[in-house]
Amino acid sequence: MSLVLVTGAAGFLGRHIVREMIRGGWDVLAVDSATPENAAMPHGVIYRSLQLPSGQLSGLLQEYRPTACVHAAGRASVAASVADPDADFVASVEVTQWLLSALRDFSSGCRTVLLSSAAVYGQPDELPVKESAPLRPISPYGYHKRICEVLMEQSARLFDVPASSARIFSAYGPGLRRQVLWEIASQYSEKSSAALKGTGRESRDFIHASDVARALRLIVEKALCSGEAYNVASGVETTVEEAAEIIRNLFPGASAPEFEGRKTNGDPERWLADCSRIRDIGFQPSITLEQGLEGLVSWVSAEK
Repeated sequence: MSLVLVTGAAGFLGRHIVREMIRGGWDVLAVDSATPENAAMPHGVIYRSLQLPSGQLSGLLQEYRPTACVHAAGRASVAASVADPDADFVASVEVTQWLLSALRDFSSGCRTVLLSSAAVYGQPDELPVKESAPLRPISPYGYHKRICEVLMEQSARLFDVPASSARIFSAYGPGLRRQVLWEIASQYSEKSSAALKGTGRESRDFIHASDVARALRLIVEKALCSGEAYNVASGVETTVEEAAEIIRNLFPGASAPEFEGRKTNGDPERWLADCSRIRDIGFQPSITLEQGLEGLVSWVSAEK
């Protein structure tokens, strides 16, 4: 049976990826800075608590020789990258370069997939945005992800580390205690109203974390891994106001959402992905936004 290394395995997407790889028949070597008790990995997962970069990973690679790697470690916040771009660079770029070097030295041929972001596009010239679109990030986070993608291309084209990048759009789901959908659901759960940043006319291409994980498994198993990138999204454009209305309707008697009317620094106005490339390797989203938001609201309400 094949073994996959998952970095950042105890994070929001990392947990979904671990479960999806297990469902797909993979053995999993999971790495994260969380303690084993807090990581709460499924039965049978090989878990090691490491703060990357760590020399201990080289020993693990020599011992287990993974045939695939999903690199989900690192920060995932535009706002945090604006506040502290140096820390974001280290957690993103330096860790990615170190990981690829270790894989090259100790697990040659390992198929590696980077969790990148739609932030590499910045504000697209036209929608839906294709993988071939110009890359013009508007935040340190987006620039750092773009640099990581270049490192993946380098590894695939110059060294024996087949690699791809997954440009994830607006992922959401139970377990994520930040970003706009959680903020909306959390406010309605607390007070039956929501006061939100932005204008409400900003649009996103929302995709449930379970669908993200399925897409990543397909990339691991079926992608060329020649340095190419894949949009990971639903292919449906939804404004923040529309999403807020869906959530409001799940709280009887709740008032309409209110928006402050100002744009948010580092965030694009509109996003919609062209998903042709990921569809070509067999991916179709399975969870509609309405279904996903119902589950999110149930989780948020139970957390209160």
